[in-house]
Amino acid sequence: MIRRGVTRRAAVLGALVMVGMLSPDAALAARYHLGLAEGADPEAVATAVEQVTGNPPGRLDALGALAVETDERGRRELDRIGGVAWIERARVRRLAFVPNDPLATRQWYAVANRAYDAWATRPPLAPVRVAVIDSGVDLGHPDLERRIVLAKSFVGGSAQDTRGHGTIVAGVIAAELDNSTGIAGLAPAAELVVAKVVSNAGTVAVEAEAKAVRWAVDSGARVVNISLGGLRDPRNPDRDTYSRLEEAAIAYAVRRGAVVVAAVGNSDQAPTEPWNFASYPAALPHVLGVSAIGRNGASPPFSNRDRVYNDVAAPGEDILSTFPRSVTAERPSCAEQGYTPCATDDFRPPEGTSFAAPQVSAVAANLLGVRPLLRAEQVTAVIERSARDATSATGCRECELGRDRHTGWGALDGTAAVGALAGPLPPRDAHEPNDDAGGEAYRLYFPSGEKARFVKASIDYWDDQDDVYAVYLRRRERLFVSIVPGIPSSVALALWAPGTRSVSDLARQDLRLRVSSRPGRRERVAWRAVEPGWHYVQARLTAPSVPPVAYRLSIVRTR
Repeated sequence: MIRRGVTRRAAVLGALVMVGMLSPDAALAARYHLGLAEGADPEAVATAVEQVTGNPPGRLDALGALAVETDERGRRELDRIGGVAWIERARVRRLAFVPNDPLATRQWYAVANRAYDAWATRPPLAPVRVAVIDSGVDLGHPDLERRIVLAKSFVGGSAQDTRGHGTIVAGVIAAELDNSTGIAGLAPAAELVVAKVVSNAGTVAVEAEAKAVRWAVDSGARVVNISLGGLRDPRNPDRDTYSRLEEAAIAYAVRRGAVVVAAVGNSDQAPTEPWNFASYPAALPHVLGVSAIGRNGASPPFSNRDRVYNDVAAPGEDILSTFPRSVTAERPSCAEQGYTPCATDDFRPPEGTSFAAPQVSAVAANLLGVRPLLRAEQVTAVIERSARDATSATGCRECELGRDRHTGWGALDGTAAVGALAGPLPPRDAHEPNDDAGGEAYRLYFPSGEKARFVKASIDYWDDQDDVYAVYLRRRERLFVSIVPGIPSSVALALWAPGTRSVSDLARQDLRLRVSSRPGRRERVAWRAVEPGWHYVQARLTAPSVPPVAYRLSIVRTR
């Protein structure tokens, strides 16, 4: 029996080889569409196509096109036919995955984001832990209970949500998908790490937020959603709510490889509307700041504007999601118990950048579910650069072409983000966060006997403009530094003296020892140490660049 099977297979393979020898291009036959040039005679073009391919073309007269099947040889001949404006290989579309959750048809934001269009069936994604730093979650909600892996309160009591804000956020991200119940979460493989930081009075202490972020990351969260914030006003320090403790917590999360997503804030909580500055922590380095867009594609007046820290926009109006059942029970006549149509007046319907942010967190989780080895900065870059540019043509009359203060890189596109993983990935940067001197700089140590270190990393004008490295020099030791960007870009080098606390301190520019002559393809600085200590090498991207800029840094010490 075994020998018969082998003999039969060999005969079949031999027959296939003979067919291949007789018709070498047969296996490459495909269907092509040909567009007719203006004024071309359809009959004459069709005759010519049949002559070169041996197949009569199908006529698509109403579309001004023809369709024909041919091999590669015939395809090359088609290029020589007059009257043909364009040729393309026939494309095949497929149905997108449609959840069976009864309220999913009312989740307009999922359609706007193309949340499920990347898949024909429920996608087999790796599980990804997503932290919800918020007012807690309805822990027993039938659409959320199985998605929660950890929950902790940082304001006393349990992580049970009695306000609703956190449950809305959690539902957008991770409500059970395709379970014939309620809504459909946008991240099918998300596992929720719930941290309650909102007190009974409705306030959020930065200390509680910072502790929660650290706990969530230590608990394995790879995405951290923060749909809360404090006012930023660089023109009025008394009103600005910047916190070093909060920045330290965000830096810890970034250092541990988490994608941090935050709402840019609502101007109804600001002195004027619209407000031109993103809130904290969205306005901190490496945080993916999310603004809102409306059903009509416009930027709502409540959504904060910011040219630097507003990175991407997502729907922020009429967000249908889960809601604490104990609260919706106060309206017993409402049919959709446990969901926002039965919410309190404050959240009926929900709107704000708070509920735009979790849509971006969901896409981040999906990207990590597809490619678990992605780094945080790669996920951020993919989401930003795959966004659909918001312009007057899409409903945003205030938006400029390209990146703008209303929507950042544009409107979130979940399918485009997943599709981008099939192409070249954004550069990696394993040394973040290293955005300043002092303790924030990445220390470069030299193995015994080695004089040189080489670093491959990346910088991004909008998210990571500076990389700073600390190099120890003994007195009179010489240092040679060069940087080569991977693409043409405006990259500059600077060297700072020991004792530098910040490369952004305008009052201490006397500590800057050397600056490369001009931004360009290759930059160099050299220095002989006057005093021993940690010196700081700063790489800066001085002008905007659409993709992040990969670079190679060479550092040589010698006596």
